[in-house]
Amino acid sequence: MDRCPLSHQGSLQGRDETPVINFNIAAWRAWAPGLDSVADWQAWSQQPSVPAASDAAPDVSFLPAMQRRRLSRMARMAFSVGWPLAQGHEGLPLVFASRHGETPRTFDILSDLAADQPLSPTQFSLSVHNAVIGLWSIMRGETSEMTALAAAGDGLEHGLIEACALLNEGAPAVLLIITEEQPPQAYARWIDDVPFPYAVGLLLTPGKQWQVSLTSAATATGSAKAPWPHALNLLRHLHDGQASFQHVWNNRVWNWQHSL
Repeated sequence: MDRCPLSHQGSLQGRDETPVINFNIAAWRAWAPGLDSVADWQAWSQQPSVPAASDAAPDVSFLPAMQRRRLSRMARMAFSVGWPLAQGHEGLPLVFASRHGETPRTFDILSDLAADQPLSPTQFSLSVHNAVIGLWSIMRGETSEMTALAAAGDGLEHGLIEACALLNEGAPAVLLIITEEQPPQAYARWIDDVPFPYAVGLLLTPGKQWQVSLTSAATATGSAKAPWPHALNLLRHLHDGQASFQHVWNNRVWNWQHSL
């Protein structure tokens, strides 16, 4: 069976090393306001734009009502894309990646502090970065390895490395979920990389359908900032048939190749 190794190509002295990971995307799901079905995302991929602002949340009616009440919209987004992908997979490891996490909950807590209001223990416990995987474990009765990552603009790739390490250890499949919530307006000066709320779920399996390598930014063919978060750009590339593309973040260049 093919595994998902993190190997190195190039100089053994380390100056020209290129980490490489290989994997298959067995299935995927995504959600954003007004974008739920595969057809919706296919249309968006051809003409990407920012959906109209909305407080809409995804349907998680597969959960009991008492459990749904605990979920923020970000958690609902993660569950909506991840739950269907996990069906039929027992002992499925989960990697959850979000750069900013539960910013609305955190802002509410800070606002209560500023107003000298008592803090809600429940609000605090659900605002921490690993709250989503904790809720996932409880609601699914899942005891497999789970990881919550807070990465920069290349959180997708860091999540892939973590997932591939699990595949390399023998997991037959790993669920990777990337999600971002629209931050409160007070954060607008500092958070400019979330054009709209979204969640992307990828069911990863061993194989060589996809290859991702890392090189220095000095080798980049174009270093302009991507117009969309890379998890959303990946959805575009899933539909455009492009065999290779790059994602540049700071001094890192992630080189993607797809076996068509």
